[in-house]
Amino acid sequence: MEHLLARLEEIYPEMIELRRYFHQYPELSFEEVQTPTTIAEYLRKLGVEVNTEVGGRGVVGLIRGEKPGKTVAIRADFDALPIQDEKDVPYKSKVPGVMHACGHDAHTTILLAIAKVLSENKHNIPGNVVLIHQFAEEIAPGGAKPMIEDGCLDGVDAIFGTHVWSMIPIGEIGYRSGPIMAAADMFEIEIIGKGGHGAVPHETIDPVAIGTSLVQQLQQIVSRRIDPLKPAVLTVATFHAGTAFNVIPETAKISGTVRTLEESVQEQIISQMEKVIKSVCDGADATYTFRYGKGYPALSNHQDETELLVQNAIPLIGIENVKEIAPIMGGEDFAYYLQKVPGTFFFTGAGSVDSGAVYPHHHSKFDIDEKSMLISAKILLSTALDYLEKGTP
Repeated sequence: MEHLLARLEEIYPEMIELRRYFHQYPELSFEEVQTPTTIAEYLRKLGVEVNTEVGGRGVVGLIRGEKPGKTVAIRADFDALPIQDEKDVPYKSKVPGVMHACGHDAHTTILLAIAKVLSENKHNIPGNVVLIHQFAEEIAPGGAKPMIEDGCLDGVDAIFGTHVWSMIPIGEIGYRSGPIMAAADMFEIEIIGKGGHGAVPHETIDPVAIGTSLVQQLQQIVSRRIDPLKPAVLTVATFHAGTAFNVIPETAKISGTVRTLEESVQEQIISQMEKVIKSVCDGADATYTFRYGKGYPALSNHQDETELLVQNAIPLIGIENVKEIAPIMGGEDFAYYLQKVPGTFFFTGAGSVDSGAVYPHHHSKFDIDEKSMLISAKILLSTALDYLEKGTP
């Protein structure tokens, strides 16, 4: 194992070069063309078996070890976001209005580096390693589900993945057994009233007034209906109504997101929302439409694979830097993989004042401390190979 980790150190300059290339040429979810082509070409040059267009735009590599054993998968995503890159760096995005503002360029690089090291050492691998390069993580329904339906997990015994995280300092990782990321849902409400002149509101059914009351009552669902020991978020993010200062509009539209860790809490919130919306609108003689869309499910890590991750991370970065964290209410379609096979997903610290990695994810100045790629690669490689070693008959 030591010589494999040392090899990662040797190719770290290449990792930086690769990551910066991907950063300069980002592609949006479901529009990825050049990125999967570049990934497939890189893997083929390593002698890796490659399948393209998996589930749509996914790329899956297979490294067959020369010893018998189980099959482990490692996943990385490669889509970008519709955000203008405002960093002042040489590797700034060259695509107007599109940037890697979440670290997926780093994830791709990490997995390619692991592929390079493993392809050079197939004779020492007891089993097989599947390299899942996933498209479209940022927009539901996402790329994980169609890739799974297209067979990317066929024969896989366990899966591991990471997310570089600028909110955790470089040198640390965050892990958790059980739920670590939330189900990410969306909702849209349209209130249908009766428009009219702003000077005679009594002759109208004002959707703006109804909507403001509705927003207030929606906020009480989590604070007054949900067990405070069960995390949940209900956020109203948009409210659109009217076009003139003196006209009461016919309709008002509200949208937002719900985040939960438990399906029972999710269903309770949906039920309460329906009751509140109906009550408020009925009381004001308005009608409404309510659309609730379930997004990615909660991401729940498996205990054995999480413990294996911790065992492998401690010798690499020190026990004081391997930290159990509270759940994060963001969503991740890695959840779908974990519904099919055991595994774990963790966060690798990528924040650093010295490297300018101080902005949150999805920010126009987002960046990472690139040393996080080396740390991630070492931990994922060590964990995957340890899994195969322990699973060898």
